[in-house]
Order: sequence, then structure tokens, then C-alpha cells
Amino acid sequence: MVGPLVTAGASRAPGGRREALQSQLEEDPPPGMLAYVEGEVAGWVWSIICFLVRVGYRRRGVAAALLDGVVEFARRSGAQGVEAYPIDPEGGRVDVGFGYVGVTPMFEKAGFRRVVETSAHSDGRPRILMRLEF
Repeated sequence: MVGPLVTAGASRAPGGRREALQSQLEEDPPPGMLAYVEGEVAGWVWSIICFLVRVGYRRRGVAAALLDGVVEFARRSGAQGVEAYPIDPEGGRVDVGFGYVGVTPMFEKAGFRRVVETSAHSDGRPRILMRLEF
């Protein structure tokens, strides 16, 4: 299940964080998306330049579920498309410290197409601009 992300506010006044969190529940669109596994937050993402999946939930499809949820949310919100900047694992494994950008096969499976190789790198591999148009 994927749902809206609520983040802590910058206020340091007593009760300020609670008020900031509560006010974010009213935002449209919300500041991000959460992935739940059996009622526990397993990962979160908003911009598709970064995925964060908790230890213990990796290699279980959480990133793909986040991607599907963000794409569906963008589509419902009237976006014309979604872009991402994953790396191509070139048939190998990607170190988790560098894989936060996602991998091209996951995006291709979701219907994204490769647009151009960027000058940015992660894990020594170029990041690829990929786009899904609605």
C-alpha cells in the first residue's frame, strides 16, 4: 500500500512539530508517498530521483511499489508525465548505497523509455534520463 508522506516541520516551538505534521495532512498534493508492508512503513519517496527502502524490506518489491504508486498518483493529479534518473546495472548488482536512484529495468517495466544518458554518475555508472508520458 502506498500513501501520503508526512514530514516533520522546522518549528522548534512546543507543539510546533505536531502542528506542522497536522497541517501537511491538508496539503494537496502531499509532500511525498509512503510504502507500507503489513502496516509498517517500509519505504518512502516523492521525487523519482531517490528511493529509500528500509533495511529488512529491500529486494521485496518495495521500490517498484513506490514507483507504481507515484506514477498512479501523478496520473490522477493531471501530470503530463514523470521523469526519473536511474542507473543501468548492466546485468550486475548495484551497491545499495548507490542504488537509491533506482535501476533502469524497474523503470522500463513500468513503461518508462530511455531519453538520454546524463553526465551524472552513481556507483561509477551513468544515470539515464527516463520518461513516462501519459
